[in-house]
Amino acid sequence: MMAASDLRVQPRHLKIVSLNMHGFNQGFAAIDEMIKSLKPDVFLCQEHWLTPADLHKFHDHFNSYFAFGSSAVSNEIDTGILRGRPFGGLMSLIRNDLHYLTKTIHSEDRFSVIKLANFLIINVYLPCVGTRDRVLTCEDILENVWAWRERHPGCDCVIAENFNADLNSCNDDVANYVNSFITIHGLSRCDSSTVYEGQPTYVNFALNHQSCIDFVLTSNAKNTVNFEILDPHLNFSDHFRIAVSLVCSVPIEYNSINITNKSHPTQFYLRWDKADNNSYYFYTGEQRTSSVYLYTLDNALKSPENILLSYWMGLILYIMK
Repeated sequence: MMAASDLRVQPRHLKIVSLNMHGFNQGFAAIDEMIKSLKPDVFLCQEHWLTPADLHKFHDHFNSYFAFGSSAVSNEIDTGILRGRPFGGLMSLIRNDLHYLTKTIHSEDRFSVIKLANFLIINVYLPCVGTRDRVLTCEDILENVWAWRERHPGCDCVIAENFNADLNSCNDDVANYVNSFITIHGLSRCDSSTVYEGQPTYVNFALNHQSCIDFVLTSNAKNTVNFEILDPHLNFSDHFRIAVSLVCSVPIEYNSINITNKSHPTQFYLRWDKADNNSYYFYTGEQRTSSVYLYTLDNALKSPENILLSYWMGLILYIMK
């Protein structure tokens, strides 16, 4: 096997979009629009509000992407009837042709971790103002995030977050802690030194309120080639979308893999519910009776099941899986 250091690599632009869906039913239309117009490689979705039983909607609706994430209401569902509307939930959507460059690592209700090429991509959703023990919860989440980052020291790191805190404000304990976290770990804000720095990412017209609470952090600012705050035409969320383009290193060997045309081995299985049961029972009884009397030294090595196999295949529907 070729050593990792011997792999030839080439640069590739990786486009990531981070968005707060404000519920799957409100957010999927905006994702559809961006797939057509921007063709992102990765979507990092927060607040899809789906229960564990409904997570399949991502697989069913976005068939050109594969999904990795979790529901935030699993514990509530396990302990009884869910009261009120669902909440939270994270999901990462990665384009199918990047499957062989992707490793899904960890997922829970507040953050998820994937490795794509030489990037560790972390999707984070911090609790909002008014949440019980909010500061302690945020500290615990970010410390766990960094513990996963330290397990992959050879990767560049991208953290896309709905912080629910304005990092430009000094009046919020969570914002102060996050800014300290950024400084201690040598991270950079992707919006720094761009025309979008400090612009609001959350706008609620009903409450006449806006703030900058969604950010993308990186461990290597040199690999960030573009940063944008997007407001798609179909946007039923109160958050804008954040798009960032990065330069990653892709092994040249992967370019020869055609994911869409990759053939999978055909598997067959027996449909007993479609079988001719009467003929099956009749022939089984007849052949088993005769096999007792015809079981001589010449066919002693043959199993009675093998004697019946060819006939059974004619009675039982054989279909591809």
